[in-house]
This record gives sequence, C-alpha cells and structure tokens, in this order.
Amino acid sequence: MRLRRRELMTAAAAAPAVLALPGRAVPPDPVRVTPGDPRYAGLVRRGNRRFTGSPDEVWVADTPGEVLAAVQAAVTAGRRPAVRSGGHGFEDFVDNPDVRSLIDISGLTGVTYDERLGAYAVLAGTTLGETYRRLYLDWGVTLPGGSCPGVGTGGHVAGGGYGPLSRMHGLMADHLYAVEVVVVADGRARTVVATREPADPHRDLWWAHTGGGGGSFGAVTRYWFRDPPRPPASVTNFDATWSWDGLDLVRLARNFTDWCRRYDRPGLPQSRLYAELLLTNRAAGAVTVHGRVAGAGLIDDFLGSLTAGVGVTPQVTRETLPWLQATLRDPGDDGKRWRLKTKAAYVRRPLSDEQWAVACRSLSDPGYPNPAASMSLNTYGGAVNAVAPSATAVARRDAAVLMFFLTAWSDPAEDARHLGWIRSLYHGMYAASGGIPVDGSYINYPDADLADPRWNTSGRGWAEIYYGGNYARLQRVKRRYDPEDVFRHRLSVRPVSAPVS
Repeated sequence: MRLRRRELMTAAAAAPAVLALPGRAVPPDPVRVTPGDPRYAGLVRRGNRRFTGSPDEVWVADTPGEVLAAVQAAVTAGRRPAVRSGGHGFEDFVDNPDVRSLIDISGLTGVTYDERLGAYAVLAGTTLGETYRRLYLDWGVTLPGGSCPGVGTGGHVAGGGYGPLSRMHGLMADHLYAVEVVVVADGRARTVVATREPADPHRDLWWAHTGGGGGSFGAVTRYWFRDPPRPPASVTNFDATWSWDGLDLVRLARNFTDWCRRYDRPGLPQSRLYAELLLTNRAAGAVTVHGRVAGAGLIDDFLGSLTAGVGVTPQVTRETLPWLQATLRDPGDDGKRWRLKTKAAYVRRPLSDEQWAVACRSLSDPGYPNPAASMSLNTYGGAVNAVAPSATAVARRDAAVLMFFLTAWSDPAEDARHLGWIRSLYHGMYAASGGIPVDGSYINYPDADLADPRWNTSGRGWAEIYYGGNYARLQRVKRRYDPEDVFRHRLSVRPVSAPVS
C-alpha cells in the first residue's frame, strides 16, 4: 500500500501555500526527494547517459494539482525547474547543472474520454504505448505518434509527434484539441486550459504546443485529442537486409529518397507504407530497411524500387500481426543504456553527389568501426504535408524524408572521438550551407550544435532551422505565458528581446 504523501515529504514545512483554481480543492502535496534519499539516483538518471543532473530536489508529481504545487514551490524557492515525463531527451535540457528543481511526471498517467470537451484526455506522463493500448482497447482508435512505446506523451506531442501512421493520418499534434499547462507570471503559478477554438483567448498557447517543442512555455499536464483515427486491424512488418560487401550504398539511398519524393503527396495508396532505411556503419556488416504496411500489396513494389541497381540481393522477412501487437513490440528504452549524440534533417530535394559521398566515406571509415553508428532515412510526407505551415507550429510541411543521425557508446573517455565523428559527418554533408540542413529539422530530435557557432557557420539561427516563419509567433506566446523565462533550455523559445543564436 502506498504511504501518504505527507509522510514522505522531507521538507513539507518549507513548502509554500499552493494556488487553487476556482472551483477546485487545494491540490495535495507532491513527494519531494532530495540527495541522500535512496530514490534520488534513479530519478535523476533516466535519459541519455551523457548527462546526469544534480538538482537540489526532485518532485514526484502524480496529478495535475501536484505539478502546479511543485512548480510554485520551485519558483518561490528561486530554483530553476524542468519537467521530465518519459526521459527520452537526447540533449541536456532536463539533466542540466542549472536545473535545480526536477519535476518528474512519469506517474501522471491515464487515458479517459472527456464528455465536457468531447475529446480523449491523455495525462502528460502517459507513455505512447499505454496511450495506444488504452485508446484502442477502450474505443478502437489511436493516435499517429512515435514507434517507441516507452516515450512519454508530454514532450512528444509538443514537438509535433511523428510516427508510423503519420503518412496516413498526420502528426499527433494535428489531432490536438486542447492542452492543460502550468504557466508562471510574476512569481505565481497557475493552470491554463487552451483549446483550438477560434474564440478561445488562450488559443495561441494551444497552437504553441502543436510543434513548438517542450520546455518553453510551461509544464504540460494533460492533452485532449479529437478525431483520432481507427488503425488497421493488422499490419505486415517487413525487413530487407543487404550485406555491405558489394553494395552500392549511395544508389540504395537514392532509390529510397526517390521513392519517398515520388509518393510524398497526401491521399496516395503508398501512404499506407512506412519504412526506415538504416544505413549502419560498415562494422555492422549489413544495411537494413525496417518497414510496416497496412493492408495488402505495396511491399514488393517498394522493395523493387529500392533494389534496382544496388548490386546485392536483400534477404527479406515478413510477418503479419494484429495492429496493437505489432505496435507494442517495437523497441522501447534501449537508448537509455548508452551515451548518445543525435542529429536530424528534413529532405525535400535530392541530396547532391557530394553529400552522399561524405555519408558513404563516414559510414565506411576504417578508423571508426562503430556498429552503433548510423544514418537513417524515414518515410515522411503524405498526410503530414496536407496541413498548412502556419496552421500548427510545425512549419515544415513539404518534406519527403526525415533523416536521423546517431552514434552511441558507453565509455565517457571516448566522448570526443564519437562526437567528432558525428559532427564531421553532419557538417560535411551540409558544408555548402554552413553546417545546417537547408530544409530544416525536427525539434523532437534536438541538436544543440545548431546553436553553436563552431558547427553552425551559416549565419542562420537555430530557431529558423526548427521553426521557420513560425518563430516570431512562438516568441509572442512565450512573452505572454512565460515572461520571466522560467521554462528554458538551450533550444527553448526565447523571449522577444533575446538573441536566438
């Protein structure tokens, strides 16, 4: 049986009074965990192993009211807060030395139907896997979010939320009807519910959470979604594997991007197919396409397009499974065991011969035989590109491919070597544009190097890369709801007067 919260508090007497919303009871106190508590180490070490925080306190908040209380306590004490849900952040936005009050919402879970709003409510600590499971088993619907079941909805939705069903049904944020956020102004924390209704005075706060990224405006406690799609009854998972020996890697990659560009429009039958071409380091021995298709057909035509002229015949496996079973068996938290560096880029135009040459040299470099290093190309477009760039905060609505660069290792003494490899690959591929992708990038795959003049020599700020023409509006939302910049990190939306590079 769970102990009462007040029995677990280590500094309850120092906690300030919390603010209640009209018509609501005063929320209970969250649990406060400090260094020396046996729970502390597990709470501060839940993400990329390159970063481990050392906050003065961790608040374990399991209800929206407890999040409100934790934010108010942090602000009153003058401690910079950060919020963690699933713990899958690639950068140090949460595990940062400047974060003195960590608010853990991994227990803030639940999926219900809200009759009042006519929408499905998902608490922000709920993982994607549990969200899919509950929506499907209880109502027969789902949301087109990411493929890792262990990721928390809190930051995923705010960054747009892309996944295997997005070519059919858009981004997760495209179905967002409302968001509940704890915001701070003049030292006072309050909870705001913002909807997409045109007459809602807080509509801009809703809009900022449809791709503006997490950690910029407040602490999200709940999302509401309307019109979630019905997933297919079953899907066919397929893998095609090519040996590196004799493979024309560049031709394979070009074939993949050409297919994606040919079928990037919404409404095409090819939108039923999702695939990732994983271009692994040569030390891994093979290159693989992981794919999923809803309904019959498409796989043979897709693989035929990929294999043309590549010089190696792939080994292909297929398995048809019920949709939920296939979705929940995808990998979850493997990334938390490693030190990671990632980068990303959208692709809407063909990459040049020089760019592919850089990629091929880097992946086959005999001086860097790391099987855990890769460059992956993901099918994009389809229904994602049916939404106007200004309708949500996701400005890039014309891409055909989403590229993801990754390297992983375990020894801290090797940080410089691995970081040097991925930075050289990425900067080399985009050397002609000052080290940045000309088609922009995805904020849920954040890369703090884009804010570093050593690696971004383009003269363009990181905000333009992620947000394009939507950034000025995001800054106005920031000024209204977080004027004191309480919620911030290296790539958070800046107050209007602050520089972005």
